[in-house]
Amino acid sequence: MDQGHHHHQGQLHHHFSVSNIDPGGGDRFPQWSIQETRDFLIIRAELDPAFMETKRNKLLWEVISTRMKEKGYIRSPDQCKCKWKNLVTRFKGCETMEAEGMRQQFPFYNELQTIFAARMQRMLWLEAEGGGGGGGAAAASSSKKKTTAQFSSDDEEENEDQISEGEKAKKKRKLKGTINNNPQSSTTGINSAAAAVINGVKEIMEEYMKQQMQMETQWLKAYETREEERRVKEMEWRQTMEALENERIMMDRRWREREEQRKIREEARADKRDALITALLNKLRRSEDNV
Repeated sequence: MDQGHHHHQGQLHHHFSVSNIDPGGGDRFPQWSIQETRDFLIIRAELDPAFMETKRNKLLWEVISTRMKEKGYIRSPDQCKCKWKNLVTRFKGCETMEAEGMRQQFPFYNELQTIFAARMQRMLWLEAEGGGGGGGAAAASSSKKKTTAQFSSDDEEENEDQISEGEKAKKKRKLKGTINNNPQSSTTGINSAAAAVINGVKEIMEEYMKQQMQMETQWLKAYETREEERRVKEMEWRQTMEALENERIMMDRRWREREEQRKIREEARADKRDALITALLNKLRRSEDNV
């Protein structure tokens, strides 16, 4: 019993070790980081309805590769497809385990569970819309079909290379007839995803332009306010300087007037002094003459 248990755990450890290797990447390409894988799963989840509508999904993988490149990751369509197969294989391995701790070894379990749960919900909604009913056996058969169909799109991708040429030709003719009958069904998901990306980019650009316009308006208002304040201060400074200049001129004029008045008074005093001295001298001369 213990040996079987250890053998089972050894197989699981081998499964997780092998699944960590990037299939299709080899040594030529860098390993997938956790953040890159999460971004990849977000894109794959958005396009999952389109994957369920068509079996020829080469164009969808090219769309995923392009959107990964927009996020800064250089991955080819084949690399994205191999990565998805690898993740689905690991998810299936976790689904068969009972120990909750083993699921924690797979960091993307919740993301894939969300994708397949949404896929199951769409299948249930389509069945309810079709009005499918029946007895207990039919319900059990329907439940079994839902469980197996949950991974149907991915199983078809894995087995696609093993189909014989004759079967491929039959499927190709059948798919061609389906597309001819409803030419928009295979591109609805792609168009909706592309439209969502374009609308998202438009909204981002519009929001960016609005913010730029608001910032430019605020900058212009601030510039005009500062310019007005500068003009007011300059005018006040000019008025102050003019007042100081006028005051200086008035003070200079008063000083000059006072200086002229002082000179006039000094000249008058000098004239009086000279006249007095002259009178005294004349008086002394007369006195000497009389003696």
